[in-house]
Amino acid sequence: MIRGLNNREEDIAQYILDVQLPAYRVEAELIGYDDIPPLRDTVDTIRNSKETFVGYFIEQELAGFISYESADDAIDLCRMVVHPGYFRRGIAKRLLAYVLADAASSKKVTVSTGARNEPAKSLYRGFGFVLAKELEVAPGLSLAFFELDRRGQEDHNIV
Repeated sequence: MIRGLNNREEDIAQYILDVQLPAYRVEAELIGYDDIPPLRDTVDTIRNSKETFVGYFIEQELAGFISYESADDAIDLCRMVVHPGYFRRGIAKRLLAYVLADAASSKKVTVSTGARNEPAKSLYRGFGFVLAKELEVAPGLSLAFFELDRRGQEDHNIV
């Protein structure tokens, strides 16, 4: 089941963090860079985030979530997180499809990921995102920036 998460509530923020930290540790290992900002998040930084959080639940357990910031004609996907215990079950794909069909319909959508994170890059390409640029943001860390321009489009066939 997919539903919104109120990250301003302390227990929900802790729940989000309990899923985020192990997931981003895997990404840090995958991209060879262990100081990625999501690993420095705390309950307070999650609670104070202006992002909209949407969670994927399996039997009342938060298995993953996506978060985004929205403007009039654009959505910036901020976090795509699946707990390692739930990898390879299509959760990220379902969360992305949900946001693209709901909040991001008829908008430009942007997202970034570690340039060496091939699973994430493959996911985004599978939804029609195109690589806009790669940028070294810190010594040893390059990010890949993707865009999907859905303005003026109606898409009812998102997987």
